[in-house]
This record gives sequence, structure tokens and C-alpha cells, in this order.
Amino acid sequence: MRAAANLERVRGDIKAAAAVAGRDFQRITIVAVTKTVPPAVIKEAVESGLSDLGENRVQELLEKMPGLPGNIRWHFIGRLQTNKVKAVIGRVHLIHSLDRWALAEEIQRRAAEQDRRVPVLVQLNVAGETTKQGLAVNEAADFVREVSKLTALQVCGLMTIAPMVGNAEEVRPVFRELRLVAENLHKMQVPGVTMKYLSMGMSNDYRVAVEEGANLLRLGTVLFGVRA
Repeated sequence: MRAAANLERVRGDIKAAAAVAGRDFQRITIVAVTKTVPPAVIKEAVESGLSDLGENRVQELLEKMPGLPGNIRWHFIGRLQTNKVKAVIGRVHLIHSLDRWALAEEIQRRAAEQDRRVPVLVQLNVAGETTKQGLAVNEAADFVREVSKLTALQVCGLMTIAPMVGNAEEVRPVFRELRLVAENLHKMQVPGVTMKYLSMGMSNDYRVAVEEGANLLRLGTVLFGVRA
């Protein structure tokens, strides 16, 4: 029952971090990252109360979905290739990684074929790392305006991946900047666009992310241990 015990500890951490920031911890959702996690372990976590699962790879998502409860909210959190868009439309609750116009156009095309509207988060590369995907902060406003014109997409917030560092305090400015960008986008009042979600914070920095406003935490190692 390691996953269950880890989940209980993580929830305690989230509650404490939310208290520091004067936030309601119940408004913060754990998205359990199940990359390479065996189905039996995932089921244990779901039975312990997890309802949101995140996958980085489309093939792994498709393989796991049939063997797990149908009421799970699946999130796609990895880089989405345009040739895989059709496979995730209608299967995931939220796409966290809209990072380029070509992807937006393909989601529009495939979703329109199914008469669906797809909730997405715009991925920003706040830290400007060359190894990470995502738009630059100064590109966010124009990109969101253009995506808002695509009738089959709904922008619901922002996502970022902070640099891997030894001390989570070092990435606090990254999370703070994403929150400020979201606040500015909210003030723009772009039709059809909301800043409902801030997807930021992973196993090594989620406490700081909570203090800075995250409400979707993408957690893998801290729940399931180190995986291959």
C-alpha cells in the first residue's frame, strides 16, 4: 500500500502549503503521473481517492484506459504530436501541453470532425530553457487571442515545467511569473478564454507551486517512487 501512504503524506504537504498561502487546499487537484506505473499500482492509488491521472505518451494512455475505472479523469501532459491528436480527442479531460499553432490547428480540425470542444492549457517555457517546449512569456497574449478564435478549443489556463534544481525555492520566481501571466490574461477578458487552471509543480517542487497558486499538480515520483 505504498502509493496510498505516499498519497496521504502528499495531501498533508499540500494542506500545509495551502495554509501558508491562505488558500483552500480542497481546490488543488493532484494529477498522478502514471508513466510506466503498473496498472495494479495505479488501481491502488485510485482506490485511495485519486481521480485524475496524467500520461505523457498517447500509446501508454490508450493501453491503460480499458483496464482502469471509467470515471477517471485523464490528462494528457506530454508533448502531443499532431499525428496523435485524433487518438486523444474525446478520451482526455484536459490537454496540458498546447505549445504551438500547428497543434492548435490540428486539435481544431479533429475536434470539429467529432463536434467536440476540447479544453486545453497553453504551455509556457517561463524559464526559457532550450531543452523544454512551450511558448515564451511574451508570446502568450497574442497566442491566446488567436487560439480563442478556434471554435473547437477552449483555453482554460496555463502550464509550465520548472527547471530541475536542488532547492525548490530557486524556481519560485518561475511559478510566480506564470501566475502573473495568468492574471494579466484574465484581465484581457478574451472571449471564451478562462484562467481556471494553473498546472505547475512536480514531485520536487510542488509545495512551492502551491504557495504560488498552482491548482493542478503533476506528481509521479513522490507518489509511486522512482521508475525506469
